[in-house]
Amino acid sequence: MTVLPSRSIQPVDPGLLSRALEVAGRLANDASDVITATAGRGVRPEVKDSPFDWVTDTDRTLERHTRRVLATEFPGIPVLGDAFGADEGAAQAQYRWVVDPVDGTTNYVAGIPWCAYSLALLDEHGPVVGVVADPYRAQIYAAARGRGTRANGTPVKLVDKGEVAGAVMCTEWTKTGPWPGMDRFIARAARARTGVRVLGSAALSVAQVALGHAAAAVLHSYHVWDVAGAVALAVESGAVVLDRRGEGSPLPVDGLLVAAPSVAEEVLTWWQESAQ
Repeated sequence: MTVLPSRSIQPVDPGLLSRALEVAGRLANDASDVITATAGRGVRPEVKDSPFDWVTDTDRTLERHTRRVLATEFPGIPVLGDAFGADEGAAQAQYRWVVDPVDGTTNYVAGIPWCAYSLALLDEHGPVVGVVADPYRAQIYAAARGRGTRANGTPVKLVDKGEVAGAVMCTEWTKTGPWPGMDRFIARAARARTGVRVLGSAALSVAQVALGHAAAAVLHSYHVWDVAGAVALAVESGAVVLDRRGEGSPLPVDGLLVAAPSVAEEVLTWWQESAQ
C-alpha cells in the first residue's frame, strides 16, 4: 500500500498556500449560506446526462461567484468547474482551481441535508489546497499541502482503528446507477460485518475518511471537481489514496479508493474481486 504524505510531494510557496486557504475558506462560507437558505425551496433543476444528474440555478450562481473572486485574487490561474467547464489552458497550467458548487445536487433539490461545496487548487502533483463546506453541519473542512487538515479550524488526524469489522465505508452510484459489481462489493462488506453507505455526495463520502467517521470510500468513477477538495483533506489527515489497480496517486484516473492505511489492502481486494 502507498501512503501519500504531503511532505514527499513538491513544496508550494507558503504565501500562495496561505492566501489560497483564506480565499477558499471565504468562498466555502459564502456557499454554505446560499445552500442552506435555498435547499429544497423551489430550485429549478435541469437534467444533464441522467434523471439524477442535475444542475440548478444555485450551481450556476455559486460557480459564477467563485470564478469572479478567484479571477480577482489569483489572476492567470484558470478554473475548471462542474457548471461551466474549463477555462482555456486549464489542462496545461501550472496551477488550476477546480470547483463543484453543489456536490450532491439530487439531495439539495430534495432538501435532504447531505450536500457540499468543494474547491481545490491543483498542481501537477495533485491537490495543493482543498476546502469542503458541509453546510448542514456548519462545518468547513480545509487542508493545505504540508499543513494538515482542519475542521472549523480544529486540527483533524485520521484515526486508524485497524480493522473493517464494525466499521463504515462509503461508495456512490455512477450517473447511470450502480457500478458494475457494486452489489457484490456490498455483500462482501456485509460478510465482514462492515456497513456500506451510499449517501449522495462524493466529496462528503471521501471527507468521512479524513474525519475518521468511515474506514474507506470507493468511487468507481468520478469527476475531478467532485473529489479534489476532499482528497486534499484525506491525504493531509493520513489516508491512503489508490486507483483500482492498487497504485498510489493523488487523483487516480481509473476509480478511487481512499482508506485508513490498515484496511486499504483488504478493501481494495473486495473492489477488485467484485468487478470480475
